[in-house]
Amino acid sequence: MLDISPILLGSTIVVFLALIALLNSWLYNPLFSYMEKRDADIARDLSEVGNNDAEIAALEAKAQKIVNDAKLEAAALREKVIADAKELAEGKVEAKRAELAKAYDEFEASLGLQREQLRNALLSQLPLFKEAVKAKFAQI
Repeated sequence: MLDISPILLGSTIVVFLALIALLNSWLYNPLFSYMEKRDADIARDLSEVGNNDAEIAALEAKAQKIVNDAKLEAAALREKVIADAKELAEGKVEAKRAELAKAYDEFEASLGLQREQLRNALLSQLPLFKEAVKAKFAQI
């Protein structure tokens, strides 16, 4: 029942070996070369990522330096603006003080003039007061 045909067995072995050879050249070798190329690309990308990390760190350090420099410049500018504002305010205060001192001096001069006028008016009225006082004493 079970007969082994040497021709059929030989032709099957030949077909099998031919199929292995064809599969090896058409499928396995291109597949292996693709996988090796992919592994090489992955390794290259990983090394570039490592280089990118260093580059990113350098760029972050540069950005941080720029931010720190900008903060220092802003602080210096703020101090300068505050100093200028204080100087301007002090100038205005001094101008107002000078104006008020001038007004006060004018007021004192006016007051002195009025006092002198009042004194002169009272002195000119003194004989009348003396007469009025003598009249009052005479009535007593």
